[in-house]
Amino acid sequence: MLKDQDRIFTNLYGLQDFGLPGAQKRGDWDGTKAIIEKGRDWIIDEMKKSGLRGRGGAGFSTGMKWSFMPKASERPHYLVVNADEGEPGTCKDREIMRHDPHKLIEGCLLASFAIGAHACYIYIRGEFWMEGNNLETAIQQAYDAGLVGKNACGSGWDFDIYLHRGAGAYICGEETALIESLEGRKGQPRLKPPFPAGAGLYGCPTTVNNVESIAVAPTILRRGAEWFAGLGKPNNTGTKLFCISGHVNEPCTVEEEMGIPLKELIEKHCGGVRGGWDNLLAVIPGGSSVPVLPKDICDTVTMDFDTLRGLRSGLGTAAVIVMDKSTDIVRAITRLSKFYMHESCGQCTPCREGTGWMWRVMERLAKGEAEIEEIDMLEDVTKQIEGHTICALGDAAAWPIQGLIRHFRPEIESRILARRSSSVMAAE
Repeated sequence: MLKDQDRIFTNLYGLQDFGLPGAQKRGDWDGTKAIIEKGRDWIIDEMKKSGLRGRGGAGFSTGMKWSFMPKASERPHYLVVNADEGEPGTCKDREIMRHDPHKLIEGCLLASFAIGAHACYIYIRGEFWMEGNNLETAIQQAYDAGLVGKNACGSGWDFDIYLHRGAGAYICGEETALIESLEGRKGQPRLKPPFPAGAGLYGCPTTVNNVESIAVAPTILRRGAEWFAGLGKPNNTGTKLFCISGHVNEPCTVEEEMGIPLKELIEKHCGGVRGGWDNLLAVIPGGSSVPVLPKDICDTVTMDFDTLRGLRSGLGTAAVIVMDKSTDIVRAITRLSKFYMHESCGQCTPCREGTGWMWRVMERLAKGEAEIEEIDMLEDVTKQIEGHTICALGDAAAWPIQGLIRHFRPEIESRILARRSSSVMAAE
């Protein structure tokens, strides 16, 4: 269990002031100028050594991502912070923006300096009204105190930060669709390459990072890469915000070490599963786009990127959705299928046509109005969609269904057979 002295987000529940005086009491903006004076290469090397992997879902090395930015360029560089957070079940970034916004702003300054950017855009989900207001207040406080703007923190580095409110499209959580929306166009993913580090916002070198990835950077640089790398597991280092919802006694967002056992996470922080651990049916471990895991796997699984990938699921955003035995698991996954159909931008044929087709088949499976052979056909279609679209929304639509078929096929078959036998009895 994570020790209190190792917590990064010490105001996660908003018990203290979110503004600048409260943030400085908690250690934010302490020695920021000294960190900048150590230089771009030192900052990027420290981030690499820390082992921090992106907290937005993909789990790519943050330091490595920063190093992809060109050292010198005639074009301006940009940092874009992805605060869209539209994944069902995920509610961690909004807690940072609402209660600890100065951690994010300081992180934006340090990350922007490391990649050579004089401007940062935070793209926030339009529905996050209070979070956006708190962030705007914190940004103004930072400007008034000289922490950002001309000669930020007295470091000689000029840095401007802007908040941009999105309009609530899930697809804008994908980095290139986010950039398109930021430029004033329809939020549709771009073909890659070129990657944003080569041609991103306004055709200039751009790094896109998740809120949590940026917000932990100042603490890592202040306390040292070795400290962060000493937490968690090899290749899955540090702390992570887990947001646990569903059939638990006390849903919450909590900071814990990477690699914590799922059972310990739920029992210690959420008061256990409703009705006891034996009443658990399944858990979606990383937001709605990752495959569901049944109870027998949940008994021993640890919460880190590599373990969950090995079980053909994923850590994703670490949004844990708990389902007890009262859940209609087929209906739950059908509801997710409808969400992905609704949020597809329609640019790629497999996703545009496939998500609607999968949802319609899932609706019939949920009612038992399908044939057993259709289960294999549905699984085959998910594999035709997976990996065949510009962005990962096709994968996100396919994986929940694949997980359902992999672990709960008997449940799907039994309702088809039950429906068939009741039809026969009615006919007789």
